[in-house]
Amino acid sequence: MIWEFKQLLFVSQRRVALQTVADLSNPAIRAQLQAHTDAAGALPAAGSPEEYAGLFEAVYPAESDRRAFLDAKLSGAKPSYGHLALAALMRGQGARLVWTTNFDPLVADSCAKIFGTTGTLTSVALDAPDLAQQVIDEGRWPVEVKLHGDFRSRRLKNTNDELRQQDSQLRQLLVDACARFGLVVAGYSGRDRSIMDTLDEAASRSGAFPAGLFWLHRGDDLPLPRVRALLARAAANGIQAVLVRIENFDEALRDIIRLMDSLDTTELDSFAAERRRWSPAPRPVGRKGWPVVRLNALPITQAPTVCRRIVCEIGGYADVRAAIEQAEVAILAARTKAGVLAFGSDGDVRKVFDGHGITDLDLHTIEIKRLRYESAERGLLREALTRAIVRTRAVNSVHRRSADLLAPSDGEADAWSDLRRLVGPLSGVVPNHPELRWREGISTRLDWADDRLWILLDPCTVFEGIDDTNKAFAADFARERTVKRYNRPLNDLLGFWSGYLAQDDELRALGLGNGIDAVFRLSPDTAFSRRA
Repeated sequence: MIWEFKQLLFVSQRRVALQTVADLSNPAIRAQLQAHTDAAGALPAAGSPEEYAGLFEAVYPAESDRRAFLDAKLSGAKPSYGHLALAALMRGQGARLVWTTNFDPLVADSCAKIFGTTGTLTSVALDAPDLAQQVIDEGRWPVEVKLHGDFRSRRLKNTNDELRQQDSQLRQLLVDACARFGLVVAGYSGRDRSIMDTLDEAASRSGAFPAGLFWLHRGDDLPLPRVRALLARAAANGIQAVLVRIENFDEALRDIIRLMDSLDTTELDSFAAERRRWSPAPRPVGRKGWPVVRLNALPITQAPTVCRRIVCEIGGYADVRAAIEQAEVAILAARTKAGVLAFGSDGDVRKVFDGHGITDLDLHTIEIKRLRYESAERGLLREALTRAIVRTRAVNSVHRRSADLLAPSDGEADAWSDLRRLVGPLSGVVPNHPELRWREGISTRLDWADDRLWILLDPCTVFEGIDDTNKAFAADFARERTVKRYNRPLNDLLGFWSGYLAQDDELRALGLGNGIDAVFRLSPDTAFSRRA
């Protein structure tokens, strides 16, 4: 997220296309982004404990936008083995109280699965510090306290000022809890000052952490200076304070569970047994070929997670479409009960809807669960993906109810030479029907499988001038052209189209320098099935 923030600042302030700095794994691009951040002068230095919070606030000053950003990041998250193991410890009284700086609901989801009910865990966010005090005093275990808020709450703490002003009541509760219990810290860097100040205060008290202070740390690098100072202070005060190096949270919790014979691990064992492990197909050796059946589904590796939401008094989809055409702007929109969902520059959005009494204009998270079926969000992504392909891949499109037909805009261009070698001419006229023109193309549609979006490719013949009087001739002509396309010829066609559409860059629907664009990436490798 830190590098995403630096990328967004660079793009917005330099006014360049996102694809110029898209590869955040590239050291040269990271150096370019860091140089720009350093030149700003007002942002925390790289590696600073305040770097994350300072950048988050600079990119998303409004709390509502930060909440929408986190919502998009957390949407669809599922508990891992470590979360379920923690819940098993909570049921077995091995962990009564969880303090978390995370915003996600994964602890609560895990407890619901392990306990078989949602009513056992008391989860307290910033909205109800009095409740935290009450349940801890009464020992109504287990308890989860969200020190930085819940991503569904209006009170999120993820900027410098907010982190410094940690709720005083929750802070005092944490100090008091450290005087009663031991503490295991996992998955936390120690970046924000408010939490670390609280732990420092607790470590300075006599008799604190009676069962020890254990800081779990990943990797070979040293933890932040504040963490090292905390452990040294605690040790000097007679507290068992240890830095424990681990591989990851899941494996650390697994190792703990193995040492506790008294825990009921039925749900954990079931989770481990059902968990699918994916591995790449083995490379063939000798004269053996790939034991696969190639499918025509191309995975969408990147899709938009947020768009604009406009609440106004406009009517249905037809009215939205008419307003866009009248304004003569390039935006994509869908009508839902929540409002109009759109991609485009904010100026163009206001130009379209200002006359319809805008009452709210904010970010909208595109929920994964609404992409599993033919929802307005999925329809908007389908339109945006087709627009992106047309804009960047030199094709024309024909919209159909369930699919979009794509064909080369200029079949004689060099970009289509490989396709011409596979199928011959890419356009022409149906014999004896001069009004009926044809082009080589593909049919595309969005589908959902294996918890992800796919674009389905179907090589076909695209017609112009088709009507009820000649559609039978068109069908016969198309069947004659494609009747021998199976096995290797069809495989070669799918290989061409998947490589041509994916290439090695982003697909941007509008090519905006500002506002919210719809950005996609496609994998060049289609789905396949293989011999078990």
